[in-house]
Amino acid sequence: MSNVPGDLKYTKDHEWVRIEEDGSVVIGITDHAQQALGDLVFVEVPEVDQTLTSGEGVAVVESVKAASDVYAPCAGTVVEVNGALADQPELINSDPYGEGWIARLTPADKGEVDAMMDAATYDQFLIETEDA
Repeated sequence: MSNVPGDLKYTKDHEWVRIEEDGSVVIGITDHAQQALGDLVFVEVPEVDQTLTSGEGVAVVESVKAASDVYAPCAGTVVEVNGALADQPELINSDPYGEGWIARLTPADKGEVDAMMDAATYDQFLIETEDA
């Protein structure tokens, strides 16, 4: 079973969002997503100051099995990226909700973040999609 922390928001594309005290949001891929991908060998992060629309490809994670886009869970501007992933893409495998974060955004509309799935809803989503 995947680890689904209760303090985060989630998308159907298996991204997670953590709301920071300053109103920015940190994003990454879920434990479920990194397990499905397998051992990551490369991560392409977005550019700082890049403006994103919701659902736009924001990063690429590549494993020995496949490459996968990471989608912007909300519209906003990239204010920081996790530079450590360039040399250590496996941080996403070992700590997807901590050291394996991908980028920090200033969201254009906080309501978009509030509307995302909470942990219980995401957990249920995983159960339903595994049975499908």
